[in-house]
Amino acid sequence: MEYFAFQWHITDSCDQRCAHCYIFAEGHPQLVEMPLQKARQVVADCVEMCRRMKRLPYFYITGGDPILHSRFWDILALLRERSIPFTILGNPFHLTDAGCARLKEYGCDKYQLSIDGLRETHDAIRKPGSFDATLDKIDLIRRAGIRCAVMTTVSGTNLHEIPGIIDLVVARRVDILAFGRYCPTSFEKSTHIEPLEYRDFLERVWHQFEQYRDSGTTFNLKDHLWTLFLYEKGLFKIPEGLDADTIYDGCHCADCHMTILPTGEVMACRRFESPVGNLFRKPIYDLYNGPEMEAYRQYERFEKCSRCELLRFCRGCPAVTYGYTHNFYAPDPQCWKAIE
Repeated sequence: MEYFAFQWHITDSCDQRCAHCYIFAEGHPQLVEMPLQKARQVVADCVEMCRRMKRLPYFYITGGDPILHSRFWDILALLRERSIPFTILGNPFHLTDAGCARLKEYGCDKYQLSIDGLRETHDAIRKPGSFDATLDKIDLIRRAGIRCAVMTTVSGTNLHEIPGIIDLVVARRVDILAFGRYCPTSFEKSTHIEPLEYRDFLERVWHQFEQYRDSGTTFNLKDHLWTLFLYEKGLFKIPEGLDADTIYDGCHCADCHMTILPTGEVMACRRFESPVGNLFRKPIYDLYNGPEMEAYRQYERFEKCSRCELLRFCRGCPAVTYGYTHNFYAPDPQCWKAIE
């Protein structure tokens, strides 16, 4: 049975103000924390949705910094009671040996930290001291028997530093590394990467991944333009005999992933404004199958991807596209493939 992923923002509270954060990017009227009673309703509703869809629930607990929620451990207990696996997407500052041991006890599968550049760049994006604090907590997480993941947001600002980050996380024995592209929240905040520049970047880091194949670090090819890259290298082939109308891979928006905010608002994807309703007013199963969500599943509307043989496997990152154009279905701004 396959998993269905819920990215659950339980609080907006955070002691960083990252330059690329979508919560604080354009200001934020107030910091919201989901009450425990409402959190209990979220878990029950998501479990019921997965039962009806014959899927298994998986939660990515985040914020803000989720550990700052006043009932953080009570919320994790809701998942432990149902043996639901989860990952924490959080900051390093409040982690302790005792806290990580407790996370392990509650069933935490992974703890994801962020590294968005080498020391000077990372601390400029996040806050002074964040880089060293993050490195310190990698060992602490792994000592507790929890897999440590590192996520990097790539932009024109830090593109040249990603090879150094790869070397660093391998040396620190990080379990998983992934990167995704920055989604501009306004044109002025765009740090653009040209398509061929991005393709050359993928080539460089691919050679590093090959170099570190036996390092123990898994390189998660999160950006779906990796599919195009591997296709052009002959390392990904379109299987024969597939259903022409079935989407097999690519962007998971509105497919096997949804985002829940502290207010109960549900989004198709948190990386851009994609509200589809509120689960405290309508069951999340109905939201998933409703017209608001269906608006993000009209694959024939992709202006460029719909004419590409990789439509059912790639589609780039529509959230990045939206950040540039406010059009979910416009061409991915870093896609280098020429379509006649």
